[in-house]
Amino acid sequence: MTDDGIYVYGIVRAEHPLPSHLGGVGEPPGAVERLVEGRVAAVVSQAPPKLRARRRDLMAHQELLLALAEHGPVLPMRFGMVAPDEAVVRRQLSDAEERHLAALADLAGRVEINVKAMPADDSLAALVTGDATIRGLREAVRRQPSYEANMRLGEAVATALSRRAAEAGHDIVRALTSRAHAVSAGPEVSGCQVNVSFLVDRSDSADFTAEAERLAGQSRDRVVLRVVGPLPCYSFLEPRALAGRAGG
Repeated sequence: MTDDGIYVYGIVRAEHPLPSHLGGVGEPPGAVERLVEGRVAAVVSQAPPKLRARRRDLMAHQELLLALAEHGPVLPMRFGMVAPDEAVVRRQLSDAEERHLAALADLAGRVEINVKAMPADDSLAALVTGDATIRGLREAVRRQPSYEANMRLGEAVATALSRRAAEAGHDIVRALTSRAHAVSAGPEVSGCQVNVSFLVDRSDSADFTAEAERLAGQSRDRVVLRVVGPLPCYSFLEPRALAGRAGG
């Protein structure tokens, strides 16, 4: 490896095959290999200098993890995990071998589906029809327009749209939860009322996505649902610092 360290994509079982058609991050793409330690291995390449979250590298990271997952479970690292040297990686693999094997067993045959709920762009008409407070504020603006009245109406509309989207989103999450092995709430995202990931069987991922979209269709006057996946199972790992630094 180089003085820039070792880029770590994920952890797999020692015998896990590598995709021959994909390279890693960097320009040109880094050569991907396994560092085997006991019954587990880290999938790595040399870390490029001045690593940044460029689209090309983000896509290379995710495409490699998805290709790896086609042949068995993977414990994925977030983009930008870089270990200072091979010894650090091998020591971590050895120290946590049993835990890694247990986590790999838990994720076997499973993928992550992420669901985000946002207010429906065209839901204002339904909101006005169903919310007496909004109707009253709108009539007040019509009778006596002013900056303050417009501000009150705008704030009330934004709050009501967000509330309706959150209610619909949480209803959808509750309906989907019974189909998932695990559920993980994600971080807050601007403009997003619900951000939740589901751990589902790979074989059920298409039906799961279709069901999420069907439920969203029933509440299209309140919420827009963004369903993304299958994804590597980022949200269902116990965090552990494998790397010495992370790319910006």
